[in-house]
Amino acid sequence: MKKILILLVLPFLLVACSIGEDMSNTPTRKVETFFLKYQSLDEDVLDDLDDIIKEDESFNNEQREKYREIFKRHYEDLKYDIKDEKIDGDSATVEVEIEVYDYSRALARAEAYMNDNHDEFLGEDGTYDNSKFIDYQLNELANVDETIIYNLSLSLRKENDEWVMNQLTSVQEEKINGIYVY
Repeated sequence: MKKILILLVLPFLLVACSIGEDMSNTPTRKVETFFLKYQSLDEDVLDDLDDIIKEDESFNNEQREKYREIFKRHYEDLKYDIKDEKIDGDSATVEVEIEVYDYSRALARAEAYMNDNHDEFLGEDGTYDNSKFIDYQLNELANVDETIIYNLSLSLRKENDEWVMNQLTSVQEEKINGIYVY
């Protein structure tokens, strides 16, 4: 009797598993996975962040580490809400609302402060010291608690029966990173 019950249940489990696999291959699910990688500080996300930090030669090692910690907090605290999904053949669009720290406003305030208080950013020799300004900017970013909400329209395409996100635009990247100037 138990064997019959197992044999009767097994096909339903297999169908449920295959449905579950298909459910992970939807545009919405791919976008959710994308944002979950940020929130969980996925290795790929951190590697990309480290590459960006290494490229900026104006940072010293302490500034690089502070910048990294600021953005780790930013990514962990990122919130998203899928609003809509539209599929048209092998193309799809997923509408997402994100809430991120508003770093653009903090950077603008830092720039204005530097322009109004230029003398605070001079070195011992009386010339402008960019490192002092970077320290100031990083302190401002570290203290940001204001958030902003952006709407993103993310596009995907189907390749070999698998939904794949298209490359983000620079505006979408700026919004995700909270540095979009609005």
